[in-house]
Amino acid sequence: MAFATARSLALKGADGHVIDVQVDVSPGLPTTTIIGRVDKGLSEARDRVRMAINNDCGRWPATKRVTILLAPADLPKGGTHYDLAIAVAVLAADKQQQDLLPEHLEGWAFVGELSVSGGLRPVPGVLPMVIAAAAHGLERVFVPEPQAAEAALVPGMTVFGVRSLAQVAAVLRGVEVPEADPVAAPSASPLATWRGDDRLDHLDLRDLDGLDDVRYAVEVAAAGAHPLMLIGPRGTGKTSIAERIPTILPDLSTEQALEVTALHSVAGILPEGSGLLRRPPWFAPHHSATAASVLGGGTGRVRPGQVSLAHHGVLFLDEFPHFRSDVIEAMRQPLESGEVSIARGDESATYPARSLVVLAANPCPCGNFHGTSGGACECSEVQRVHYRRKLTGPILDRVDIWMEVRSQAGRRGSFGPGPESSADVRARVADARERQARRFRHCPWLLNASCPGPVLAEHWPLEPDGQHAIDVELSDGRLTRRGLTRVQRLAWTVADLAGVARPGEPEAAIALALRSDDASRPVPTRAVPVAAS
Repeated sequence: MAFATARSLALKGADGHVIDVQVDVSPGLPTTTIIGRVDKGLSEARDRVRMAINNDCGRWPATKRVTILLAPADLPKGGTHYDLAIAVAVLAADKQQQDLLPEHLEGWAFVGELSVSGGLRPVPGVLPMVIAAAAHGLERVFVPEPQAAEAALVPGMTVFGVRSLAQVAAVLRGVEVPEADPVAAPSASPLATWRGDDRLDHLDLRDLDGLDDVRYAVEVAAAGAHPLMLIGPRGTGKTSIAERIPTILPDLSTEQALEVTALHSVAGILPEGSGLLRRPPWFAPHHSATAASVLGGGTGRVRPGQVSLAHHGVLFLDEFPHFRSDVIEAMRQPLESGEVSIARGDESATYPARSLVVLAANPCPCGNFHGTSGGACECSEVQRVHYRRKLTGPILDRVDIWMEVRSQAGRRGSFGPGPESSADVRARVADARERQARRFRHCPWLLNASCPGPVLAEHWPLEPDGQHAIDVELSDGRLTRRGLTRVQRLAWTVADLAGVARPGEPEAAIALALRSDDASRPVPTRAVPVAAS
């Protein structure tokens, strides 16, 4: 029987699916057909694969009818990474290629694009594909040579980094592997010698003098991954504070690092040879960015946006009111559920988006409005009202912490003995996250900001006096039901930072102050003493 099956992978959002590439070579009208809901780029594989086989390791069955099915047939498929699987399946199905048999393909996964010379080229998404292959019981995989290190990040997977189709066929046959030209890198070298990618590496919280209340709010946000809004006149330090938040976040766990690295691989931005991304990512899109770039989307294959690329890291949206309305409204879903669902035509995808979202805004379009006097503001009241209207409604009810950033003369906190370094704060944040990990060890979430409200109220309620203080705010109309849950989460994070076993009235008071944009309600910089680790 002139039939063979090779296995490749398809990505639908962050989920991987094993694809059976089934090839039948039989007598009939000479033609090649690819079926199974394939896109235009995949339809062109017939020409790439035919030339690769003829030029590198055999002869295309030009006098036969070649039928290629990518199953399951109801799953949309696109991309060039199926080339290698199609080529080896054709070689194994052709009876005239007796030295490569269909059984030689068992247990292997094949990922790679072919050139007409038979050489392999890198493709995006190798890491999540290999993760999916391992999850489905496949233990060996062929990938383009430059991406072998990326594929080898998956435990238990035997990875073969190869340069050409001939090398793949030789490994499968068990014969000597021929020489081949090196595979080109996944992306071209940048034109600029410095692009600012490591600009944040040398920042430290110690650089910022004062702003004690803001520094504490940022610490709480980092410890529990709570969304944060910074409001204040221009020049008061909003951006400087936000840029230093990654410096107080602990390194990613191995599981988190795999998730983040896989998302960057899907987007095609993973640097060659980078290994696991151990530090929390940082993304700060410009306010002119489209919804597709921030939330995800695009034509053809749906790609993750920056809110997903910042997964387990920080997404900073500076000048938030200047973002397009569709971007502002679309942020509801990641702020509420920690994921993004995107639908484009007949394709849909869901990506994780549990990033620490930091929003920043001026009090008016010109950024000079100070208090009730207005300061040097030149905006009309109509302009200020129109500007603030974007900062109201359901979107900001999903922001846990509101913090007004004032000039040094008018800040709310009291100046302490000296600014702490990022390392000092990071140690407390790591300890608080460890407490949360122990508390939620049997749950699918890790941090307080992700804990569902009903579960929090049932299994981890506040002390009666703390809950009473929050209930009063709800009954007086100063909190919504959603806001009540977010204050409870904040109270737990405040308690975790302080080493308190269960939040009471002091922690609830701090949580309410962090949630409020009322300047008359001061935020204690360290009202609850930090317990020794």
